Amino acid sequence: MLFEVLIALILGILSGVITGLIPGIHVNLISVIIISLSPLLLLVTTPLVLAVYIISLALTHTFLDSIPSIYLGAPDEAQALNALPGHRLLQRGEGHNAVVYTIIGSFGCLLLGLLLFPIFIFSMELIYPLVKGAIGYILVVIMFFMILKDKGKRAKSLALFLIAGCLGLVVFSIPNLNQPLFPLLSGLFGFSILLISLLQNSKVPPQDISKSLTISKKNVVKSVTAASGVGFIAAFLPGFGSSQAAIVATNIVGDIGDEGFLSLVGGINTANMLISIGTAYVLHKARNGAILTVNKLLGEIGLQEVLLFLAVALVVGGVASLLALKISKIFSKLIVKVNYAKMIWSIIIFITLLTILFDGFLGLIILSTATAIGILASSWNIGKNHLMGCLILPVILYFVL
Repeated sequence: MLFEVLIALILGILSGVITGLIPGIHVNLISVIIISLSPLLLLVTTPLVLAVYIISLALTHTFLDSIPSIYLGAPDEAQALNALPGHRLLQRGEGHNAVVYTIIGSFGCLLLGLLLFPIFIFSMELIYPLVKGAIGYILVVIMFFMILKDKGKRAKSLALFLIAGCLGLVVFSIPNLNQPLFPLLSGLFGFSILLISLLQNSKVPPQDISKSLTISKKNVVKSVTAASGVGFIAAFLPGFGSSQAAIVATNIVGDIGDEGFLSLVGGINTANMLISIGTAYVLHKARNGAILTVNKLLGEIGLQEVLLFLAVALVVGGVASLLALKISKIFSKLIVKVNYAKMIWSIIIFITLLTILFDGFLGLIILSTATAIGILASSWNIGKNHLMGCLILPVILYFVL
């Protein structure tokens, strides 16, 4: 049994590297495949071993998904807000450091989450009914606060938030979309940055992996603590994802610079995934595709399974951190050797083809519309955090209406 668990852990890490590095290949996609193949897989292994594989895959993904976001401008939902600060550091020759900041956040949240896990478990049943009814109104207050901070740009910020929000409402109302978030977020946060880089004839400067990290210990503590806290909330509230949690966290911690922000967003997804294990155990609710798959495999997660998953998470976090650092160094060397314009066109074509593969012509319309809104944000010189209205407005309406 121990040998089977170890094999599942290793295979999960390798699969997480693939899903983390290739845009459009998400943990949920692999989870669906595992469920569909489970009648065959269970002939040769046990549900618990498959669950270890899924947990290892999902956690590894949270350590690796910052790499395509920072180096290629192709973020998934969890890394959408990291695309712009990551790109800024890349243009300063600090792409590797940008990835390191996200790893600091991820591993810091993993350790803090493991340390506080008993507290999270005991407080879930108490906090859940209190927060559930108020989260929509809390988000309204936070968004208005963010818009009011944009002095001289408030009208445009509000307009941008509402435009992105309306696009999100339309996209999520369309039935039978396979990957609604992929063209939506790729357009808002990926394509818009890539196309502007093409128009400005941008080039990636030589990357210096020996540059010292500039994030302060104070900002590390702030980012990891805030990410763990909002990751805890996001783990057991329906519709409240990593990006919404990042918006809340940034308004709590204030200005922590690009470095602190990268650490914050990097950590939230890891904290969310870890605490989701506790959610499934205490509340018997699954808040992401990976945990939903584990629930279907096991039927119910007990204390023994939780302890095993936490041990797996610690091992996976250590290995995934080392892999992410190594792969980032490889990326930093390769990215300056290729023609940047050709690379951007390759990414654009690749994402476009994936969009067509997933959702056909309708996905292409979503991608084009989202890209236009992303470019509008840049032309207005408005922070792209307001584009998260595509997810936040539907969540607000979900809770309030």
